[in-house]
Amino acid sequence: MISHAKIGVRQPARSTARTVLVLGCLGASLFFMMFQGGKLALMVFVIVAVLNLYLFLGRYSGITRVSGQRILDSESAESAVEAGSPVRVRIKLQIPGFWPVPYVMIRDRLVRKNGGGHDFEASLIPDWSRKGELEYQTPPLMRGYYHFEGTDCSTQDIFGIFEHSGKLNLPLSFTVLPQTVPVKEWKQLHRMLKGMHHHTVTTRANRETTQINGVREYSYGDRLSRIHWNATAKTGTLKSKEFERESLPKTVVLLDRQQRSYKNPEQFELAVSVAASLLQYGKNRELSLGLLSVGSDSVYFEPKGNQHGIRSMLYHLIEVAHDGFHPLQRVLEDRVRLFDPGSCMILVTPQKGEAVLKALAWLNQRQMVPCHIWLNGSAEEGKAWCKQLQSMGYMGYAVRSLDELPAALGGAAVG
Repeated sequence: MISHAKIGVRQPARSTARTVLVLGCLGASLFFMMFQGGKLALMVFVIVAVLNLYLFLGRYSGITRVSGQRILDSESAESAVEAGSPVRVRIKLQIPGFWPVPYVMIRDRLVRKNGGGHDFEASLIPDWSRKGELEYQTPPLMRGYYHFEGTDCSTQDIFGIFEHSGKLNLPLSFTVLPQTVPVKEWKQLHRMLKGMHHHTVTTRANRETTQINGVREYSYGDRLSRIHWNATAKTGTLKSKEFERESLPKTVVLLDRQQRSYKNPEQFELAVSVAASLLQYGKNRELSLGLLSVGSDSVYFEPKGNQHGIRSMLYHLIEVAHDGFHPLQRVLEDRVRLFDPGSCMILVTPQKGEAVLKALAWLNQRQMVPCHIWLNGSAEEGKAWCKQLQSMGYMGYAVRSLDELPAALGGAAVG
């Protein structure tokens, strides 16, 4: 990811006191030569005059007309960045002109859309062709949308008396997605889907029907009967028929966004990462996964197995915040028309106790399959809570960190 720009000129910063002092030295040396005379006075005047000429011509160093480009590392440019990952940034400069530039001080700022930012300051020494390159790495970033503000470039004379500067505009933005962890297998969910459907759940999640849904690229091993000959003749490359799949029971992830549910922002980030990891799992297994997110806004994504739907859910999680006030059961009751009987509802919340049990019972009464992923801070409490859910016939998992999610879902299920 690269951004090119030329700088918008900014008037050099001047210090009136320093200017008066420099001119005062020149005037004093002139008067000394005029009234004192002699070789010493002449030599002093010449030296001071040359220094003044150097300081005056420093404003034409070319720093106000510098051009450059900003480059993100290849990994950040080719794919979205995940939360908790740093980003490597390179800034290349080209300074026009010929006047000596001892160094260039660069001040850069990275801003997050929802507030916050990072300031970076460093210096570089241009080479003989008046080019320079600065590379720095940001700290691990939170999920969100980021952009770079104007980059300040400045230089000083060798005495550090006057500073000449400009503002380099290198607009560039990127996205930091919620952190996720790969889930290899969710045994209990697949057993539940198998029990609610008439065939075994495979890695393809559901069987194909005889209804053609479109055309896709030919995959090695496709049967001859699958080849779409008309599309192959038009494009000149082998194309295969894409069939619709039988619908499986839908699964909805409910992200708890109540303010009072979370003790600190880190706990809510864990909830968002767990929800994002479940969506990624559904994407990889082609499951019909949806998302319900209710806070200051109410967003519902219907369960779909296509890539675009999962991508929209993940991008919703980029800016989501724990700014809600309604309890879980109220959220479910207000949106009961959205849920089909037989659907699996996954509650991702650090709450437990009576409020959660009522919500799970409400789901069970409406012939839905409830599941609770509890974000807890104690292993003992987690085991006790999962056993309680198991005794009531519900699926339950306790997760203290994101790394525990694959083992919790893929191991011996509780429920």
